Amino acid sequence: MTKDKLDPNSLSRKNGYNKQFLFETEAVLPAAKVKTKLLREKRLTFFTATSAALMGALIGASVGAGAGVVANNYLTRPAAIVVNNLENVNWATAASATASPSVVTIRVSGQSSGGNGSGVVLSKDGYILTNSHVVSIDGTTDNVRLTVRTSDGGVFAAKLVGADPTNDLAIVKITPTKPLVPIQYADSSKLNVGDQVVAIGAPLGLEATVTRGIISALNRTIQVASSASPDQSSLEFWSGDTGLPINLSVIQTDAAINPGNSGGALINDRGELVGINVAIATAGASSQAGNIGVGFAIPANVAKRISEEIISQGAASHGLLGALVSDAMSSDNGAGFSVGVEVVEVTAGGAAEAAGIKAKDVIVSINGKPVTTASELTASVRQEPAGARVKIELLRDSVKMSFDVVLQDANESN
Repeated sequence: MTKDKLDPNSLSRKNGYNKQFLFETEAVLPAAKVKTKLLREKRLTFFTATSAALMGALIGASVGAGAGVVANNYLTRPAAIVVNNLENVNWATAASATASPSVVTIRVSGQSSGGNGSGVVLSKDGYILTNSHVVSIDGTTDNVRLTVRTSDGGVFAAKLVGADPTNDLAIVKITPTKPLVPIQYADSSKLNVGDQVVAIGAPLGLEATVTRGIISALNRTIQVASSASPDQSSLEFWSGDTGLPINLSVIQTDAAINPGNSGGALINDRGELVGINVAIATAGASSQAGNIGVGFAIPANVAKRISEEIISQGAASHGLLGALVSDAMSSDNGAGFSVGVEVVEVTAGGAAEAAGIKAKDVIVSINGKPVTTASELTASVRQEPAGARVKIELLRDSVKMSFDVVLQDANESN
């Protein structure tokens, strides 16, 4: 991932963004007068009952000349999503207003570089989901300093709870002075190609940026550089030259995603989380070419499982099939397509062998999802937890067969 080199005295230390990461139906809202009255009543209650306590807590927790400014911003900052005309609000505005309080900006700093990404609030008490590459510098999370700014302007020191480079997800924790607004999950297994979505995050450091698009493809597999690799300058498609690759099964979208959107939310038309923005494709040699309408997000169901394991156990588990595999090509003339996954060898005592899978079998699906490349199979298996039971369909001597496989723990094989 690319990080800004920091001069301690330069503005880049303050304003640098994380370059590592390298979307009209009218909404039904209450009448404007009623809405305005409710908002005014809530604002009055907040300021009369809690503003003094919050101001004291914020100033007490802050250090330096900016403490008063931070506190003032926290109490007076307007809503992240600006709505000037309540009678003319479309679905994208309504969905963004629902989800934006749950999206934060994360600033990271190390010995020689730093930047920023985005994150999604999971709990009222401050657990936040983001990408592993957002909280990593030079391939490690050691000695990395983290700060979070919430949608209402609050600034808090953060600590890393755990990171999962295999699925490029991480959890950080802050101690907020008031309850945060957790994101609501959608069931990402129910998504359709063509569904409308919105991406929210801080591209190029521009917080609370909203872009709209559709889901362009599902079950897409991409191979990117691992956040645990010190040699990779950005989260781009793996070139094969340096670093370690990981395979991710992702949602593809044409909603504009740029450096800094990493770890931010991809939401549906109800403001529910469908994915965590993770990567973009680029058209040129430069990984900083920016959005070309081909962005990717980790499905919400995967993010939910990984985040819950990290919060409860400090780490996430990953399934292991126990087989050496390669692409099965439609022809060997160099112009063929990969049409399945050939089993080259099974590991003695592994999950594949125990289920009855043999060398030269050609795997064509897992849990009903077609797989045509070794990368697709690897990504699908790694997204499953250790001990998961999966259904694998394969061809053996042109005969279609089905096997139930109980995956082993990939972490135990390392």
